[in-house]
Amino acid sequence: MIRATLAAISILLALALPAAAANDFIAAPTLRASVTVTSDVVRIGDLIDNAGSAALIPVYRSPDLGTTGTLTVGQVLSVLRAKQVIGVMTGDIKEVQVTRLARTLASKDIENAVAAALERRFGLGDAANITITFDRSVAEMRLDASNSGALQPVATRYDARSGRFDIAFEIANDGNAAPTKLRFTGTAIETVEVAVLTRDIDRAELLKSSDLSLERRPKAEVTGEPASRDRSIGMQLRRAMRAGTPIRAADLVKPDFVVRDQAVTIIYQVPGLYLTTRGKAIESGAEGDTVSVLNLHSKRTLTGIVTGRGQVTVQGASQSAPMAPAVEQTSSVKRDPVPAAAALAQSLVQAPASAAEIAQAQIPQVRLSQAPAKSE
Repeated sequence: MIRATLAAISILLALALPAAAANDFIAAPTLRASVTVTSDVVRIGDLIDNAGSAALIPVYRSPDLGTTGTLTVGQVLSVLRAKQVIGVMTGDIKEVQVTRLARTLASKDIENAVAAALERRFGLGDAANITITFDRSVAEMRLDASNSGALQPVATRYDARSGRFDIAFEIANDGNAAPTKLRFTGTAIETVEVAVLTRDIDRAELLKSSDLSLERRPKAEVTGEPASRDRSIGMQLRRAMRAGTPIRAADLVKPDFVVRDQAVTIIYQVPGLYLTTRGKAIESGAEGDTVSVLNLHSKRTLTGIVTGRGQVTVQGASQSAPMAPAVEQTSSVKRDPVPAAAALAQSLVQAPASAAEIAQAQIPQVRLSQAPAKSE
């Protein structure tokens, strides 16, 4: 009888050993020091590894979107015991940090989406030139991380007269068939980049780098082609303008090289002959402009082209200047000691013979570059 009892106990022990060995391989639940969640609740499976069938049980409300909350180990273990989860390994963890993931939309991202929805519509131009102002301040928006889709405009309204817009967007949601809806209202105005005066500028002043700033202004304020800052430097204005005024390309002119009533040098040049004399400008002009000048020697008004600062060149005939008739040399007549070119210059100063002579003989000689004629 005793032997039979011992044999039965041996069999029971042999049967129990495999079960005990199997239990030795079951991993113990282990607490996590850092947790990230995407939903609005924290589950047991988020807090510990090897949670088993208890993994889907919610135990905490998640922190706000994009923020991190902290739980002490004692708080966590107390909640887990209430859910019949015991024997959790904590190691040296003192607290658990829970972060809720989120999708962040920066204000610039929303502005770009609105501008893109209005681009080349309702009379507006490129999105890069559309300035957006929201009715309510839009900092950054945080959405559930499942909102992974792009901002898609589904309804767009715009009033060209007032510049007001009302745009509805939808964002596809990974975990929900219904997309997330967003709506924005405000004003949208097309702008241009233009050079703006930093101080009052007179008509005669040359524009310097410090006189100009580059700003974006409503396109309606700048009729015509806006002037760039680089193009404006070194130019003059057609009229005096006040600080803060945007500059158009049509407002700029080349700087005056000749100013009215200014003493100028009048140049007459044809092949083989270069003459200069003093004059006075009757009108102002930039390089390349045609202006009238007064020959101070002959008191005649000439028309020439501004070719430099204080310098006006009178157009000459295409052919060379006619030479004065040569004096016939005989034994009873002395040779003329005045060189032929000097005689020509003298004739130009005194009295021209005809309209065919060079430039109507309007310019007296001051400098003479033609070599003197050789005496025979």
